[in-house]
Amino acid sequence: MYILGINAYHGDVSAALTHDGELIAAVEEERFRRIKHWAGFPTESIRRVLQMAGISGRDVSHVAISRDPKANLVRKGLYTLSKRPAIGHVIDRVKNARKVREIHGPLALALEIPADDLPKIHYVEHHPAHLASAFFVSPFEDAAVCAIDGFGDFVSTSMGVGRGNSFEVLDRVYFPHSLGILYTAITQFIGFHGYGDEFKVMGLAPYGKPRYVELIRQLVHLTEDGKFELELDYFRHWKDGAAMEWDEGYPTQGIVYSQKLEQLLGPERDPKAPLETRHEDLAHSLQVVYEECAFHILNALYERTENPRLCLAGGCAMNSVANGKIRSRTPFREVYIQPAAGDNGTALGAAYYVWNQELKQPRGFVMEHGYWGPAHDEEEVLPFLVNRSDEQWMYEVERFATSDETARRAAQLIADGNVVGWYQGRMEWGARALGNRSIVADPRRADMRDLINLKIKFREKFRPFAPSIAAESLDEYFVGAVHDPFMLQVYPVREDKRALLPAITHVDGSGRLQSVTAQTNPKYYALIKAFEAITGVPIVLNTSFNENEPIVETPAQALDCFLRTRMDVLVLNDTVVRRVPHEAAVTAPMEVG
Repeated sequence: MYILGINAYHGDVSAALTHDGELIAAVEEERFRRIKHWAGFPTESIRRVLQMAGISGRDVSHVAISRDPKANLVRKGLYTLSKRPAIGHVIDRVKNARKVREIHGPLALALEIPADDLPKIHYVEHHPAHLASAFFVSPFEDAAVCAIDGFGDFVSTSMGVGRGNSFEVLDRVYFPHSLGILYTAITQFIGFHGYGDEFKVMGLAPYGKPRYVELIRQLVHLTEDGKFELELDYFRHWKDGAAMEWDEGYPTQGIVYSQKLEQLLGPERDPKAPLETRHEDLAHSLQVVYEECAFHILNALYERTENPRLCLAGGCAMNSVANGKIRSRTPFREVYIQPAAGDNGTALGAAYYVWNQELKQPRGFVMEHGYWGPAHDEEEVLPFLVNRSDEQWMYEVERFATSDETARRAAQLIADGNVVGWYQGRMEWGARALGNRSIVADPRRADMRDLINLKIKFREKFRPFAPSIAAESLDEYFVGAVHDPFMLQVYPVREDKRALLPAITHVDGSGRLQSVTAQTNPKYYALIKAFEAITGVPIVLNTSFNENEPIVETPAQALDCFLRTRMDVLVLNDTVVRRVPHEAAVTAPMEVG
């Protein structure tokens, strides 16, 4: 039985396909549309997961969409009557809900079947889809489950417990109270107005001091049973509305804070103005307050479940700094967060909610890696390279017979100081590049972070880079770290290793690590071990293979990114392309076979 899960008419739309409970493919629309956080309907994602499975739309038995416009209708009605929000805001939400309910036409086009022949459609409420995305693919037979985000179907926070093939929601926090909105408000106040820019503030926070903690605490009040309430006078999303656009294209969200926030914190930052110490301190203080609130929720959840295992989801589960502190700040001893914890992951959760919770099927699948997208052959782009010559550069091509040979060659190039675009196998699921669509470099070079930020990524210089480490070496280089193949937890780099690893050690001495095993990614593991054989360090710097765009999906996109930036080397599967100045280039024609 094939079940198609989709996230539609929201940010980060996506699709996931399962067969008899096994995940076949999971992808995000942005990778195909080439616009970050693509909203609307996931037409291309649906087509790609069907293609990867080798099936047609007629083979799909169930479609699960991770929205339910009928959910919490009584609460929505009472809120509208009592709070009287702006009529434009109400109309926008009604229009969006109507699109969700009327997906038959777009779905029929994507599946390439008549609308009358569509499979059964299930509307799965947003937060249960989040919870399902974490618990049903986790290695735990039972666990506490929690989702924290902005909003979905009128809910911002869910707490529950999962056992076997079902879970029970124990408590919720409803609109208008939301930790996601709290984080977004300060993110916008600091001048980051792009959809999903909260991660920038998390990266900026270690540069600051907690000077505004007491003031930001005034924005949120912790209440009993792990709940909280926003001080609504500082926000406008609940009354005036914050205009949201979920139609085809880049999603937008209006300003969610009120003018009263400026009276509390001083003037907002113009996005074009330079960052100042005050903005760093605001970011740091926000992270402190967010962690207080998040651990308030999680500690209360533990008290209710007394279960040492936690499955976490929602956009706030992408806060890797807080994630790395869960085991030290709560009684939870084991934590599972799948790589698409945000709204993209609700497509996965909707599919498994139908399979496990509704159809009562037993669990069997565990998501141990994040490589669920398409794979491509590099052959289509090589003829273009053979005939290419720029005024300044030529391109040398080497082909290797085995993956180990490729890994050894790439490791030597990295050790020699080159920045390498590493393109391999199936594309990653989720926001993180996990060694198949990555830019990799030497973590020992003090200048490497600035070089990549300024000459390749063209982004803010405060943004950190992640270490990918051979899993067996975790304890040697990090304090209190546990295996995390999805790069969703931050841990302190050991003090005696920080000078050795300046390019991946953030200003506060931490690193957002990805631990790699031979079982889940043999080629990336071989690269790391080959680098260790040369340098003695089982770590490479890892950042996503892109430049102000979604992570590259095809070899052609990888080549384009390589050519328009200052990357030194491109590794496409077992083909190594090296950029060399004209005077140093080999004059003979490059071999492609």
